[in-house]
Amino acid sequence: MTIEFFAGRYPYILIAVLLGIGLYGMTMKRNLLKKVIGMTIFQTAIYLFFIQGANKMGATIPVYAEELGTEPTAYMNPLPQVIVLTAIVVGVAITGVALSLILLTYKRYGSLDEEVIIRRMRESA
Repeated sequence: MTIEFFAGRYPYILIAVLLGIGLYGMTMKRNLLKKVIGMTIFQTAIYLFFIQGANKMGATIPVYAEELGTEPTAYMNPLPQVIVLTAIVVGVAITGVALSLILLTYKRYGSLDEEVIIRRMRESA
């Protein structure tokens, strides 16, 4: 493979790396806080992928300009940005709920390690 192959695809390579880091953090780490951090990295990679896919070379913001007329290819589609903005808000809410549940779990079981928490849950049952 040549350097030209990677030069034109560096955003997708970065997104794939972030997806891998996030997936690794969610599946392989035992600490609940690290799992939430991995989930956040994974979500960010998804946002970047969606924004990169919606990118249109030579297009402008979706506000009518007389010199461009009504040609739709001259304007960016605002829908992907709106969807990503909504996804960011939902992601922040999910992260907040996850962190509050982690805090309650730590107060009850005294650990964030999932194996210790499972062992203590079995002992208390």
